[in-house]
Amino acid sequence: MKTEELTAKILNENPNMDRYQLAIAVAARCDELENGAQSKLSVNTHIVKSADLALMEIAEGLVVVKGFSDIEK
Repeated sequence: MKTEELTAKILNENPNMDRYQLAIAVAARCDELENGAQSKLSVNTHIVKSADLALMEIAEGLVVVKGFSDIEK
């Protein structure tokens, strides 16, 4: 899935989040991945950039952005 599609999916599922808050969340997860955190997806981390991986993890709901998750899901 393209970056734009992932971003749209996340923002549609989280109406309380805007694109700037999403960028901060992606950056935070990217830092974690760059500092040795294990990916929650089974992808080759040598091929996929950490920013793309962070966005994919958030889109799949594997990483929850505090303050923006929907409890009823």
